[in-house]
Amino acid sequence: MKKTIIGLVLFVGVVSIMSWSLLAGSSSPKSVTTTANSSAVQLQTPIPAHNHATMTRVPAYYKSAPTLGELPPKLSPEIFSSNQRLAYKAAKEIPQTLAQLLCYCHCDKGFGHKSLLSCFETEHGENCGICIGEALMAYNLEKRGKLNVAQIRERIITAYGSKTDAESK
Repeated sequence: MKKTIIGLVLFVGVVSIMSWSLLAGSSSPKSVTTTANSSAVQLQTPIPAHNHATMTRVPAYYKSAPTLGELPPKLSPEIFSSNQRLAYKAAKEIPQTLAQLLCYCHCDKGFGHKSLLSCFETEHGENCGICIGEALMAYNLEKRGKLNVAQIRERIITAYGSKTDAESK
């Protein structure tokens, strides 16, 4: 139980730092890591092997919000744990927002996904750090930052996309 509470406190701290840096207009994307034995948070630059700056194709997303009835069901957050659970919970709570967001794992090309929301209709979102990160970022920006979908999309493009993506939106 103590480990769960400590993990939850660490996660909330990490998400708060990420949200704060995004709201403060951070110009370069950062990833956040924590260690199991420490409450220290260390910011790192993205791993070079997953460099989105070389990708110029903007992924698929809905231009306007589909009705809730038009959206397929999402998997239950209860079958997941940790950040995966929080991401699937975000998909349940803000589906119309996630439907209007692009996913930079480019699952639209490989799996035929229509938006970030599609990642949470299957187990795909469970195993993809990009999908999880974008969903949690969107949730925090909407709920805590009070940003609209267009502003959230801009932040995701800045954090995950390339300079070309940001200029072409």
